[in-house]
Amino acid sequence: MTDTTLAPTRLALVGNPNTGKTALFNALTGSRQKVANYAGVTVERKEGVLTSPSGRVIHVLDLPGTYSLRARSPDEAVTRDAVLGRLAGETPPDVIVCVADATNLRLVLRLALELKQVGRPFVLALNMFDIAQRQGLRIDLEGLSREIGAPIVTTVATRKRGIEDLVLQAEALADSMPAGENVWHEPSAAEIRAAHGEAQRIMKAHVRPAERPDTWTSRIDRVLLHPVGGLLILSTVMFVMFQAVFAWATPVADLIEAGFVGLGGLVATVTPDGLLRSLLVDGLIAGVGSVLVFLPQILTVFFFILLLEDSGYMARAAFLMDRIMGSAGLHGRAFIPLLSSHACAIPGVMAARVIDQKHDRLTTILIAPLMTCSARIPVYTLIIGALIPRTTVWGFLNLQGLVMFGLYAAGILSGLLVAFVIRTLFWRTASEPFMMELPTYRWPDPENVLRNLWQRGMIFINRAGRIILPLMVLVWVLSTFPYPPEGATGPAIDYSFAGMIGHFIQPLLAPIGFNWQMSIALVPGMAAREVAVAALGTVYAVGDVEGAGQVALASILQTQWSLATGLSFLAWYVFAPQCVATLGVVKRETNGWLWPTVMFSYMFALAYLASLATYRGTVALGWG
Repeated sequence: MTDTTLAPTRLALVGNPNTGKTALFNALTGSRQKVANYAGVTVERKEGVLTSPSGRVIHVLDLPGTYSLRARSPDEAVTRDAVLGRLAGETPPDVIVCVADATNLRLVLRLALELKQVGRPFVLALNMFDIAQRQGLRIDLEGLSREIGAPIVTTVATRKRGIEDLVLQAEALADSMPAGENVWHEPSAAEIRAAHGEAQRIMKAHVRPAERPDTWTSRIDRVLLHPVGGLLILSTVMFVMFQAVFAWATPVADLIEAGFVGLGGLVATVTPDGLLRSLLVDGLIAGVGSVLVFLPQILTVFFFILLLEDSGYMARAAFLMDRIMGSAGLHGRAFIPLLSSHACAIPGVMAARVIDQKHDRLTTILIAPLMTCSARIPVYTLIIGALIPRTTVWGFLNLQGLVMFGLYAAGILSGLLVAFVIRTLFWRTASEPFMMELPTYRWPDPENVLRNLWQRGMIFINRAGRIILPLMVLVWVLSTFPYPPEGATGPAIDYSFAGMIGHFIQPLLAPIGFNWQMSIALVPGMAAREVAVAALGTVYAVGDVEGAGQVALASILQTQWSLATGLSFLAWYVFAPQCVATLGVVKRETNGWLWPTVMFSYMFALAYLASLATYRGTVALGWG
């Protein structure tokens, strides 16, 4: 039973990245944890609750990894402000737990010396202590404790060893050791060098080299970090990941889509024909389905990311890719989000969280939608099949396949070019040298992977759904109202607000070869790029664009669109921000509408210019 006479205690976990801090957090709190965002920033706030043997309620805060309180990223700034008690609406922690990798104390000792200056009670948790013992690493725990002015507890978080001792030690500090004076300040260059020197002195005095050092990590790194072999292995890993996004996620996504189609059909049979049925089936059910259909891809991408992170391979992959990505002004870690964006920009944007620096993360988010996502494939397939001849080029290349490849290549090259322009013109001084501590290899903890995977899914459903669903309903409203007048012979969408907007913007799009049907299709197509195919079918009164309906639509386009018009439409879809769901997630990830607006604006400009050049160039060549 909980003793209500004991005041609740706030415990904050602080440590370098890759020290097992999250595993320790999970061992302490189990399933009693929640994930939210800190006020005003997109940095996640993970808090859990445990009850100590004495009955005290302890609130545990898992702070983002940092090497120093001298914050250089939004994540590190949150950790600094939480430790110093600067976060609005939050009290400073009663006790700080400095989590360290027992096999690699070099960097954490400098952080521990900074925490000592803060004046709050803290305990050093030497995690992965079993590995340190296997390596024969000798640590003078008593001497080290005296040097840093804090008690030390050894832990093995993945096996929940030392957890009870850590809780008892933290509780004792909360009861017996009041907070002292905070003398920490932003250090100068000389103070940083002095802190490094002091940490090295402590390390030499109280930590003896391992008698049986980890040779497996160095042996594996000789292969995985090889300039040629390492890149080939990384390419294979990424190929498997990319294929899994389609092979694993697509059947589940199809099942979800079929489920919502079935639900829509069921609701349609039990509700009378009219506005209510349209709202429920075409607005709410279709809107929710269009959100959840992305979930399998997101979970598949994050499953691989979590495995790569937990195993220690992600740091090596970023190291290998840094030189290649750096030529375009991108961070080495950007390759995972950009690769993910070929399945869907939404998991790509969310995966950009693996990038620490704010400007590097923003650059990656801004170019992620330029990667050719799977939602473009129905549009590409329809237009290419209708207007590009099924012939061979140079005797062995299929012309239609060559055009499809060109569209993918255009997306990748334009993304790299935009990143280069952004970093050159706007954030040229923002990039910092690529520095990363390479952790030892270890088996991923299944419990940690599954729990984080569950949290990623819930974050997407709860956060993105609150933005995407209302936008989907808005698109339904625009496509439904007002109703066509009595005796109308054209498609209903032609008389709706979407139709009015389409006719209104058609003069703007006329220079790039778009007719009024194409202009109207762009409006409901904002819900998702592939919706434009169904919208074209509605405008041309084809009806169902699946199966025979799609063949009929392709035949109509073949007779009514010129090659110049079709190529212009393809160029538009390479660049256009034709996906409300992506804009909604970017809004969530960047904590405001500024960057979604910037993204929409620059992509619209690129789409218009690319379509204009394509249309005019094709006409000039006499192919119009």
